[in-house]
Amino acid sequence: MESENVGWKSFKFWRYGENTMEPVGPIGIITHQLNRTFADNINSCLRRRRENYVQDYPELLNYPAYLRKDYRIEVDLSRFRTGEGKAKLLDDVRGHDLFIITDVINNGTYMTRFGQTISLSPDDQYMDLIRLISATQGVAARINVIMPFLYEGRRYQRQSRQSTDCAVMLRQLFSFGISNFITYDAHDGRVANAVPRHNFENFPTALQIIERMLEVIPDLQINSDKFMVISPSETSISRAIYYATMMRVPLGTFYRIHERDDSLERGFLGDDVNGRDVIIVDDLFDTGEAILACANYLKEHGARRVIAVATFPLFSNGLLSMNQAYDYGIIDKVFATNLIRIPRALFDAPWFVPVDMSENLASVIDAANHEASLSKLLAPDARIHEILHTYSENLQA
Repeated sequence: MESENVGWKSFKFWRYGENTMEPVGPIGIITHQLNRTFADNINSCLRRRRENYVQDYPELLNYPAYLRKDYRIEVDLSRFRTGEGKAKLLDDVRGHDLFIITDVINNGTYMTRFGQTISLSPDDQYMDLIRLISATQGVAARINVIMPFLYEGRRYQRQSRQSTDCAVMLRQLFSFGISNFITYDAHDGRVANAVPRHNFENFPTALQIIERMLEVIPDLQINSDKFMVISPSETSISRAIYYATMMRVPLGTFYRIHERDDSLERGFLGDDVNGRDVIIVDDLFDTGEAILACANYLKEHGARRVIAVATFPLFSNGLLSMNQAYDYGIIDKVFATNLIRIPRALFDAPWFVPVDMSENLASVIDAANHEASLSKLLAPDARIHEILHTYSENLQA
């Protein structure tokens, strides 16, 4: 038996460094709450990774269900006519290392309630997640929750007499026995303090966004004279600082002066933007109004091109204002990930560029299944520097 494990003990995971931990169990992923295409891509990426591993280390096939055509677990989340929900597993998850991936903001799923068809709200999606955890408790070897868009993430601290919904949610999930909670670009990472003794991981998306931006706009001159990173508000400053530090370019920020007649007046701190390409960095686009207000100011002060980047393209107020801003030359491109459902209209917009996160999610699942170090995924600084260095050399060639 020892000789059979020699290859395994010397096995090295791509991007993770040496790791000799055996899998926690066969991987099972529940993607019922995701966009179907995104779920298909995550499964394909995971299978492709493991096919590559098995080519070099066939002994990995000794682990039960290590290589599968489909890692997804089928579930039934249908509802009663009253709108009450239920969850039923259609596949066996006994002994599995289970990853439930949920898009709580997905407005493309519907239910019929008292004869009316309505979109599931984030509250409905969250309750379906609770039902899935309840259905798998005591059966799966481990339950992990991947929630890219953090449910109630903007309710992360107490203000006046307001509720602290996000903290309540995290405590509730861990009280149900989940082992790991994974999210992306939380509005404020300090919400992890609500569950200090539990595994809360907050992954960045800067690597994938920067890589995609350089691919789509190949003439960007990323230097202190020609490029600048902008934060649209004080709350986004830490995210913008990271981009500016990685790119080694100046940082500017907008700040609130005061609100009047339901409008927000902003001030700007930073170098002259005249003649520079600028990127506005935020965690999400909701109505798009804040981004457009910043973009208008920057263009009025001579910015060459205005590019907006964010993790989550909500656009809850529609796309009309963004389309108009593009037509008037105020916004050049908008980059955002596919970690949440992207409506067809957004895909068709000439200014929108999706950033695929399928490979990253597959990497996270694969590494977590082996309890490998996630440090290179959590802090991809070296990879970003490598990409920027290669891009600079190619631009000069």
